Amino acid sequence: MSVREIRRTLVVSKAADAEAAALAAEIAAWLDARGVSAVLEDRTSEELGRGSGVSLEQLPDDLDLGIVIGGDGTLLSVARNVTRKGFPLLGVNRGSLGFLTELQPEELFEHLPAVLAGHYRAERRQRLRVRHLHAGSVRQEYAPLNDAVVTKSALARMINISLYVDGEEVAVYTSDGLIVSTPTGSTAYSLSAGGPVVDPRMAGFVITPICPHTMTYRPLVVPASVRLEIRLAPPLEAVYVTLDGQIGFPIEEGDSLVIDAHPDPVRLVRVAGRGFVEVLRRKLRWGERTPPRA
Repeated sequence: MSVREIRRTLVVSKAADAEAAALAAEIAAWLDARGVSAVLEDRTSEELGRGSGVSLEQLPDDLDLGIVIGGDGTLLSVARNVTRKGFPLLGVNRGSLGFLTELQPEELFEHLPAVLAGHYRAERRQRLRVRHLHAGSVRQEYAPLNDAVVTKSALARMINISLYVDGEEVAVYTSDGLIVSTPTGSTAYSLSAGGPVVDPRMAGFVITPICPHTMTYRPLVVPASVRLEIRLAPPLEAVYVTLDGQIGFPIEEGDSLVIDAHPDPVRLVRVAGRGFVEVLRRKLRWGERTPPRA
């Protein structure tokens, strides 16, 4: 259980979702009535006609909690911007699946008093630190929560990707691409590509080839203490990197991606008492039987 006093709360709603924005306004009013300052994210504030809010790229240092109304995509976009801020995120599901979100909208105000009182568990989730190197220098650095995906850019041709773990070459994958995910991201794209489900409380990397040409290339799980490096191998094709399915950039001959565990994990509020296995059963419908057709 956490005992951190909550005085200022960031409120973010899913873009272009009027019901999510309305719920954000309701949350802000509820917090203000209890002496907690509600800080609206700038796009959320604009959708409510309240002028400018705070930018996710320039969050203040005195936030104690973030309430994110939307699906996993909305929460992922916020999670990438809480580096070193340290405050936990409470996800309220307005999306289609909601693996990361904790509460449904109808549950929120039942559990929110307990959160304000510090009666919740903060679950630490490992992030990736992805550095794009060009000519040996870091061009860009990112902190995705789910995954980094290396895929062909345009034509329907396979690409060749060399993977190194702590400097040792693992393989040259001839495939449609390669996914490096956190345990949290193991239930996203990696799962669809045949990767394993990994308990998100663990630390590690899941490396999953996408449609490999050779079936002996299987998904690989390695500890979070290692350093991964991805390079392009000849013959070279146009290649693109996508992070959390939301931001991306091309990589060229001579470039490399260096991936390790980010030193600052994301902290997710857990208050409803649902464990990971229960979430799997509910979201993936494990254990359900489809009745035979008449």
